[in-house]
Amino acid sequence: MYHYPCFIASGLVNCGYLVKQMLTGALSSRMSSSVSSSDRIFPPSSFGSFESPGIRASSCFSGPNADMNEYDETDLFSISWNQDYGCFAAGTSHGFHIYNCEPFKEIFRRELKNGGFKFVEMLFRCNILALVGAAANSSYPPNKVLIWDDHQSRSIAEFTFRSEVHGVKLRRDGIVIVLKHKIYVYNFMDLKLLHQIETLANPRGLCCLSHHSNTFVLACPGLHKGQVRVEHFGLNVTKLINAHDSQIACFMLTMDGLLLATASVKGTLIRIFNTMDGSRLQEVRRGVNRAEINSIALSPNVQWLAASSDKGTVHIFSLKVRVSGLDSITHPNSPQGPALFHQNSSTSIDPLVSPNTGANPNSLLSFMRGILRKYFSSEWSFAQLHLPGNTQFIVAFGSLNSVMIVGMDGSFYKCSFDPVHGGEMVQQEYVRFLR
Repeated sequence: MYHYPCFIASGLVNCGYLVKQMLTGALSSRMSSSVSSSDRIFPPSSFGSFESPGIRASSCFSGPNADMNEYDETDLFSISWNQDYGCFAAGTSHGFHIYNCEPFKEIFRRELKNGGFKFVEMLFRCNILALVGAAANSSYPPNKVLIWDDHQSRSIAEFTFRSEVHGVKLRRDGIVIVLKHKIYVYNFMDLKLLHQIETLANPRGLCCLSHHSNTFVLACPGLHKGQVRVEHFGLNVTKLINAHDSQIACFMLTMDGLLLATASVKGTLIRIFNTMDGSRLQEVRRGVNRAEINSIALSPNVQWLAASSDKGTVHIFSLKVRVSGLDSITHPNSPQGPALFHQNSSTSIDPLVSPNTGANPNSLLSFMRGILRKYFSSEWSFAQLHLPGNTQFIVAFGSLNSVMIVGMDGSFYKCSFDPVHGGEMVQQEYVRFLR
């Protein structure tokens, strides 16, 4: 049975978009999901409203409960950054927590009596979140995506599928839901299904989006091993990139979606591609032995790449790729002329690559030829960090040559690196946010 969502136009001020349309018909019967919505969508608020004393609790969620955290075991199911890496969300066996990174503090939490959430996806810093229940959640099973307005303390839309949801991503104008073999892309304004993408088996829920206002780029696994499919929805361009010989383990787009960094299940090499023409721009080496790359991060200025692995290490690499702004893409006939567009845009067929600065020298044995030549000429990491314990970490860039690292053991690190000399990073902050 398909429900008929109904929206009343209202400005979603802090999320940067406006609900302007009415959904007048049922969604296509070809969908493997049903969609329902609440009567109205009201303007989201910034994080300030989360802490306001007048907030209403729903019948499902309760406010912070110190006793529950003090006496009950809490399992951490997932951690995920928001789109600008200023916050992260933690899905737990009792609900979810939202944390600010700089400075580090818990902003708020919501707790359930009947189970937790496997995935929690933020939308920048507004009060709209996407939630996917854990297996033990009797109200929200793992085949349902809940779009939650925490300002109203209620659901504004739900997506129900016939199979388990493996991931969900949000943009200001879109909702992307990842199943094992398929990805659905919806318009945020009216929940209309825009695209369906078939993928290779994707139990990791691999998918990433651009978040620039004038590009909508999606990267996901292709239909073949080692292949990444890149969709430039605004340009109606699809690019298939054969990134690795082995299966893809992790990838990440730049904010504008013009560059893609990928790693395979071998975990030894990370490759950077131009998403417009599929060309490989750079290759860096994490190590020699096989490892699982848990996350990849690209700095906002596209000068650095960070990667975390199951070896308990975080590596930072110096990137050679220079990317200009998007003005030349959206305004190719600008006064600078086509020659400047060709030189400064990463979307040109011949991407601009800067010369090696010498900060990350090649191996002294690079003169060797034959089978060892590729290995010894690899670009190794510029800075490193070794973390204690044996857990999964995700990484992002912070301010002033720093990286932020969040672990599935409930740990948060902030570390700095020397942008000139590299070497071992220095720990600046450590917090145990969940036990």
